[in-house]
Amino acid sequence: MRFQRGYSAPTARIFFSAALLLLAALLTPLFNARIAQAQGIVTPRHTDPFWQAAYWNNTTMSGTPVLTQEARSLDFDWGMGSPDSRVSNDNFSARWARYIDVTPGDYTFTAISDDGIRVRVDGELVIDAWWEHSAAQFTGTKSLSAGHHLVEVDYYEKSGNAVAKLFWQAGPPPITDWKGEYFNNKSLSGTPAVVRNDPAINFDWGTGSPAGGITPDAFSVRWSQNLTLSAGMYRFHMVVDDGARLFVNGHTLIDAWKLQAATDYSGDIYLPGGSVTVQMEYFEENGSAAAKLSWGKADSLPVPTATPVPPPSTNGVIVDDSSPEFVRGGTASGWGSANEGYNDHLFWTQNNDRARPGYNWGRWYPVLDRGRYEVFVYIPDRYTTSSRANYWVSHAGGFTLRVVDQSAYSNQWVSLGTYSFRGDNRDYVSLADVTGEIYLSRLLAWDAMKWVGK
Repeated sequence: MRFQRGYSAPTARIFFSAALLLLAALLTPLFNARIAQAQGIVTPRHTDPFWQAAYWNNTTMSGTPVLTQEARSLDFDWGMGSPDSRVSNDNFSARWARYIDVTPGDYTFTAISDDGIRVRVDGELVIDAWWEHSAAQFTGTKSLSAGHHLVEVDYYEKSGNAVAKLFWQAGPPPITDWKGEYFNNKSLSGTPAVVRNDPAINFDWGTGSPAGGITPDAFSVRWSQNLTLSAGMYRFHMVVDDGARLFVNGHTLIDAWKLQAATDYSGDIYLPGGSVTVQMEYFEENGSAAAKLSWGKADSLPVPTATPVPPPSTNGVIVDDSSPEFVRGGTASGWGSANEGYNDHLFWTQNNDRARPGYNWGRWYPVLDRGRYEVFVYIPDRYTTSSRANYWVSHAGGFTLRVVDQSAYSNQWVSLGTYSFRGDNRDYVSLADVTGEIYLSRLLAWDAMKWVGK
């Protein structure tokens, strides 16, 4: 029996086995590398119907994720817990990614988060709320062509409750609350870059951007809504950094259109009941940015009782910090008192650099006849190291800010100016512990206030 020229059958089998071993040796590193890659962040495919998710036990998404998984939807409310037993309850972060297949048009993306969240569509930042906050809603819009588009969501939880949700829909956002118009300039000019529904005007953006497509500095916003209110006297309260204006039923109630650290303002107005148009305009120059608005019936506020006017009449109407006409609020534990100053008593606090939750404030309500008065504040010797005590005088012409360097005076009356007063409970002087100075670096005192007729 003869064989064809070439290798014999046993020799061929030997070469074939050796080739298989060599091929296996070459493919093993590639196979192992693919397995190792699958343990990290998995890049979504265009046809994936789920989110590809990764979680870290830090707030910066750094290092190797402790968990990767698929998620059918991005709709999580973990409460005080976490996504998984391998993920910490606090100080964790996550990233989700998937492709969405859409028809052409404008799309509105809505995120709800506690704490920070960022949303990118095809690499463009649409929502940027990368700061600590309680559960809040954020929206952003983007025009999309037909086909697949990559959506990426970054999230971090610092402490407390944890919420992360994202939804999207075709068309502009429905306006059911405040219509927020955001401009990339300080003058509310041109076409707004973002128009969205804001459930409330209660923002503290820090140094971040208020919305995707809006610069973190040199922007402005106009909010408008029709409120339905019963008849009565209302007090609107606004906290802003930087400037803002408030219009109620076409009336300019508060005008604080200027550069400033976080400052609180109030304005009273009688409303006949029914539909009330409210519009708030705001601008941010640079640094920290905050805009907040609230309101309530002023009828229930304490009505000052008569204060005896000491003779002679030139001594004026005095409201001391121990008088019932002095009202204060804020965090109770933040208040201190001392048996010194006018009538041997004063209140004091440390300062806030901005209008943080629970900041302290006090108001002196005099009982005056209608007319002109010069207003004086008594500055005691101690607990007065702030150089930026912001006194707001509410008078017949509106509100006037007087900044007093408390550290420059000692046991003396300091004039805040002369004004016309209405002779009702809208006459007052207000002082908050928000000074713009370094946090908790100064002391402010609340002592006596005096109105002298002119």
